[in-house]
Amino acid sequence: MKGKWYVQAIKYAILIFFTFIFAYPIFLMISSSFKTNMEIFTSPLSLPTSFNFDNYIEVWNVVNFSDYVWNSVFVTSVSVFTVLFVSSLAGFYLSRYKFKWNIYVLFFFMVGLMLPMKLAVIPMFMIMMNLNLLDTLFSLIFVYVAGGIPFAVFIFYGFFRTIPNELEDSARLDGCNDFQVYYKIVLPLMKPAISIVGIVNLVNVWNDFFYPLIFIRTDELSTIPLGMMTLFGEYDTEWNLLFAGLTIASVPMILAFLFASRQFMEGLTSGAVK
Repeated sequence: MKGKWYVQAIKYAILIFFTFIFAYPIFLMISSSFKTNMEIFTSPLSLPTSFNFDNYIEVWNVVNFSDYVWNSVFVTSVSVFTVLFVSSLAGFYLSRYKFKWNIYVLFFFMVGLMLPMKLAVIPMFMIMMNLNLLDTLFSLIFVYVAGGIPFAVFIFYGFFRTIPNELEDSARLDGCNDFQVYYKIVLPLMKPAISIVGIVNLVNVWNDFFYPLIFIRTDELSTIPLGMMTLFGEYDTEWNLLFAGLTIASVPMILAFLFASRQFMEGLTSGAVK
């Protein structure tokens, strides 16, 4: 019993230690968002002397942060939903229907996983310029959708193969066509895979700084990561506003993980078992 108690104590100590490592930076970010710039430098690790929302109000109204949030929400939502829709259809078709070039199509998506898209940033820039899409949000959407599809198809393809064909056969006997089988029978069983693909793409798109820096020129079309650069001055940085902006930017990520964490963990564990 003593040995078991000792092992449990070590496990809990390790869990508490890593929880502190991950949670303390979040605590510092939130507490610093309520401080003044001087307070951050004089007492960076302490709680704020007063909890006022002046920093949040100034960031939202003065720094055009509301525009950055709207641009990020629009680009992220359209990109993620497009990736989910297109990739789930492609994964369903590739897993259920065999045709001559099936294996080559799968290999094509695998190549998309192996090669980083940033290697093709110059050709992508030229394509966007020729299509008059530079300095538009749709240039970001096209890039994010193209970059997210290979991983999503790979995940959906693997999950679709684990669903018994008998479910689809019985649905077809009841009069369902292929799309109804996909929408009414198969898709509801894919919540873990949808959560994995959705959260991975959500985090990648929401936090991306590279592609907005390349394709966006006007401040009104900036996303949150690019817009945050306006808070960095040449000689001075408004750290209180920066922490307030970071806190606002982190809220959607935290909410998304809280709402989809169970399906996300189920998808990871079921994928590992299978």
